[in-house]
Amino acid sequence: MTETKLAPGDAAPEFTLPAADGETVSLGALRGRRVILYFYPAAMTPGCTKQACDFRDNLNQLTAEGFAVLGVSKDKTDKLLKFTERDALTFPLLSDPELDVHKAYGAYGTKKLYGKEVVGVIRSTFVIDADGKIEQALYNVKATGHVASLKKKLGLS
Repeated sequence: MTETKLAPGDAAPEFTLPAADGETVSLGALRGRRVILYFYPAAMTPGCTKQACDFRDNLNQLTAEGFAVLGVSKDKTDKLLKFTERDALTFPLLSDPELDVHKAYGAYGTKKLYGKEVVGVIRSTFVIDADGKIEQALYNVKATGHVASLKKKLGLS
């Protein structure tokens, strides 16, 4: 499986996806703002919950610094809505069940899981600048401590 990996300076692949609340979100509509786009394997699993709650708990600071935060998974919108409600998530969770956006960002492919190579969602985060270019492309991130590490990279800690 050939996998696209994005790098700083690349154009961020455009997308429009349905959100948990039934609205659609387009990257193009956020032009002029910096965007933190993160891909996670599955709603309501322990690691993904930890990561989502971490973004939720840091959202005021990230928003104050001009960032929009978007989470993307292959889950359907009804599951994302339950996740949003259960954990009081206050940023859009987007549904990409066909994995088109995952693949465009290189967030789906071969990864190591417990020492074995498997094909699946690669936990990844992208910082996209106001002009739609990749500022940071972080692959195989850890769920725990990721937001603190990202804030440090962005000079916000």
